[in-house]
Amino acid sequence: MRENTREAILSAARRTAQARGYGGLNFRDLAADVGIKSASIHYHFASKADLGVAVVKRYREDATIALEAISDEMPDPLSCLQRYTDIFRAVLQNDNRMCMNNFMSAEYSDLPDVVKTEIEAFIDVNVAWIARQLSAASIVPIENSEKRARAVFSAIAGAQLLARGRSDISFYDSAISELRDAGILPSGGN
Repeated sequence: MRENTREAILSAARRTAQARGYGGLNFRDLAADVGIKSASIHYHFASKADLGVAVVKRYREDATIALEAISDEMPDPLSCLQRYTDIFRAVLQNDNRMCMNNFMSAEYSDLPDVVKTEIEAFIDVNVAWIARQLSAASIVPIENSEKRARAVFSAIAGAQLLARGRSDISFYDSAISELRDAGILPSGGN
């Protein structure tokens, strides 16, 4: 029962963080969302920072699993990169939410150091995965792959931010298309 409550709290906190960022994590609101007393959240997470770390860590772990699943399912790195942009699109389709990294990076100076560390680890996981795909597709030499991967990650995150600001997914689609036309994002794949 306690583990189910912890998972329900993490799930509600993830949804909240994707909609309102770290600043939106409020024990009272989360408790109401989960259907428990706020003291129950304190049982599992002593502080907001503890909750924030757990949420971002789980988000990073889930992202790592999802990215490796894409690599396993799709041997073509260009198809993998296409699927990657689809992940950000799907988040927008879920009540105009955003990648948790986008929200929390905007709040970076106000985040506890332990949460900052997890956000940085999330970015590192994504950049490393993109770099592997870019290198495998022979788009850039391996020594330039991380630099290009950071640009790709930034471009996709920016496209998501633009679309959320308009509450219009067509802005995301258009931005991704333009980034491909400009050669910032690779084209191709199945």
